[in-house]
Order: sequence, then C-alpha cells, then structure tokens
Amino acid sequence: GGDFSDPVTSATLSIVQVFWGLDKKLAQRKHFPSVNWLISYSKYMRALDEYYEEHFPEFVPLRLKVKEILQEEEDLSEIVQLVGKASLAETDKVTLEVAKLIKDDFLQQNSYSTYDRYCPFYKTVGMLNNIITFYDLSRNAIESTISDENRVTWNEIRQEMGNILYELSSMKFKDAHKDGERRIMREYKKLNDDMQAAFSRMLE
Repeated sequence: GGDFSDPVTSATLSIVQVFWGLDKKLAQRKHFPSVNWLISYSKYMRALDEYYEEHFPEFVPLRLKVKEILQEEEDLSEIVQLVGKASLAETDKVTLEVAKLIKDDFLQQNSYSTYDRYCPFYKTVGMLNNIITFYDLSRNAIESTISDENRVTWNEIRQEMGNILYELSSMKFKDAHKDGERRIMREYKKLNDDMQAAFSRMLE
C-alpha cells in the first residue's frame, strides 16, 4: 500500500503510464472521487490534443490554468496555517476561493444523482470556462485598481458578486439528460455575460 519503490509497482506504472492517487483525507471529507489532483498523473495528456483543438480549442488552456490554481492553493495553504488568511495578498485570496470552487463544485461528484452521474464534455468545458473567467476578472479588478484610492478587494468582490458565485457553484446541477446541450450552454453563456457586465459596472 503506497510503496512506489516496490518493483511490481514500478513496473506496472511504467506500463500503464497513468496513476490515480487515492487520498484518505478526501475520502474522510466525503469528497468523491477521492483522487488527489496533485499527485495523480497521465502520460497520455497530449494524446487528444488534436481532437480538443478541433472541437474544444479552449479546453487545454483551461486545464492548464486549473492545474496552476490548485498547485498555488496547495502552496498558499501552508502560509495560511502559519500566519492566517487575512495576511494574504488580495489576489491570493481569489486563488484560494476559486480553488475551493474547483474542488467542491467541479471535481467533486455525486454518482447517485442524475445531474452528476456523468458529465458530457461540453458541460465540463462550459463549467471550466466560467470558473476561470471569474478568476481572471477578479484578479484583473484587483490588479487594475491596486494603486487607486478605492481599490477593489476580494471582500468587495464576494459581496458584489454573491449571486454570481451562487450561480457558479450551481452549474453542476444542470442535468444533461433533462436540459440538453443547447439549453445548458445557453445558460452558461448568459452567466458568462452577466459576469463580464457585473465586473464592468464595478470598475466604472
């Protein structure tokens, strides 16, 4: 159990080229599937790049950004334990909150539900696009006003964007079987437009 120096384990990993690291802490938190996103890997990551480029060109950059956010959140968590969240830069607070959104409302699944039993790829990309859009808009709002007298903070964003955050966390509840691709993507597009408009109003 967990001995990666074992010859059989090493040989198996070299053949399958994929590793899903199960995480006891995730399982204890009822986070399923309990796959640790930082230690798991696949050496087939680029195998479908041609397909993604043709059908979902935005997916690969989104996937990369999500991995960066989750890794940065892991690094920041050590700082938070030492000095507290309040001492973090405003952009770091955004990273922590968006990472929580990714973990709890994107990666976590309930296989007993009709909406979460499976996730069509268009829904995956649509959800990721909105989450990363919120991340980028939040960071831009903070960074573009950092030298202003009325600079934007994460607390202000959270208060102003309460409805947006609720909608982001509710995206997974769209039922692909019942609602269909056209309706789901239309609602995701509306949410994205609402986000853009809300941040524009905030920065006026």
